[in-house]
Amino acid sequence: MVDVVQELSTPVDWQSDSMQRRRKARYAADRRLQIYGLVAIIFALGFLFFLIATLTIAGYKAFIQTTATVRLDLSAVEIDRSDLMKANWRRIVRGALREQIPGEMSRKEERAYYSIFTSSAAYIVRNKIMDNPTLLDGPAVFDIPLSDPFDQLAKNEIDRDLPENRRRVSDLQIKFYDQLVQAGIVSQPINWGLFLNNDSRFPELAGLKGALSGSFWALLVCFLISFPLGIAAAIYLEEFAPKNRITDLIEININNLAAVPSVVFGLLGLAVFLGWFGLPRSAPLVGGMVLSLMTLPTIIIVARAALKSVPSAIREAALGIGASKHEAIFHHNLPLAMPTIMTGTIIGLAQALGETAPLLLIGMNAFITSDPGGVMEASTALPTQIYIWADSPERGFVARTSAAILVLLGFLIFMNAAAILLRQRFERRW
Repeated sequence: MVDVVQELSTPVDWQSDSMQRRRKARYAADRRLQIYGLVAIIFALGFLFFLIATLTIAGYKAFIQTTATVRLDLSAVEIDRSDLMKANWRRIVRGALREQIPGEMSRKEERAYYSIFTSSAAYIVRNKIMDNPTLLDGPAVFDIPLSDPFDQLAKNEIDRDLPENRRRVSDLQIKFYDQLVQAGIVSQPINWGLFLNNDSRFPELAGLKGALSGSFWALLVCFLISFPLGIAAAIYLEEFAPKNRITDLIEININNLAAVPSVVFGLLGLAVFLGWFGLPRSAPLVGGMVLSLMTLPTIIIVARAALKSVPSAIREAALGIGASKHEAIFHHNLPLAMPTIMTGTIIGLAQALGETAPLLLIGMNAFITSDPGGVMEASTALPTQIYIWADSPERGFVARTSAAILVLLGFLIFMNAAAILLRQRFERRW
């Protein structure tokens, strides 16, 4: 004991060689740690840049669409305005397309020529006229998308120098296409149809409108279920629940549920919501309920941490001036914790937006050509739409798959940025 006291009372020579070596070793360890962290950040940013660059290179062409601008005078065509559906739009549109290239054509050449344009050209013209019947009174201009092979040809995805038997377009079709280009009717405007059209079997017409609507309804249902239930459960567990084995077991299970693979929640939704409750398959209601099961543990954990971070002096001050316990919680603690809770909720919803496996299991990957009008109608979602397009054999869906991923990443970045801004704007530091 005396030796220890003497050793502690012995003055330390901070300038000795041994202390200098120790100091240099500590500083070197600090520099190595900083270098390791910097290298890790550079690698992470490099992989992120590589991912974004790869998706952009593969998908930017889907944001433009090759179209042919056709002038059509319907005032000279006999059409029953009381029933536009009965008009022979196929014959009318093909007649306008045929006028773009003068000269005689055989039936075989005409079939090759008409295949340059999308097979839904007649429906595009019909729908536009039904939306605006005044177009029947005189000449009107219509943008007709080219079919996928010629959209790929215009974007240099098809090598016209290859032998004819090794490409999807014939020499005759390339000749017709070049004549249309020389006539000045072929252009490549922004492909607003990628956002305004529903899904289609034809890549030149496929869009994300139905998937965007389905994701919106599913996230709305997820928010309306998980947000109030998550806050209520967090308040009870943090403020009212007794500390015993039962509550300890509940807390452990909540933490475990936050780490359960998403496919498990999909199987649960398939068995319970579709099997037992008989809810409609592919409905955003079911998708939102499944996503709420995934998001609920995260919101509970974040809400409890937010409530716990509020200083106890605020609760004690409220109780000291006569407030009841629930008044102290709902009038003081919860409003101060709400910015952190909202941040966690947005991040949880962003995670739910990108989930694919549970939505596949409940059938939200069906081919649906209309956007849902509510939570009970069948629809797809952004992740499942990406899965559908990635599984399609047509070459045009390759670029659209990457473009849809970029759209999904854009929504995720926006939601995470909103969470960061919300936290910086309203967060209180104690």
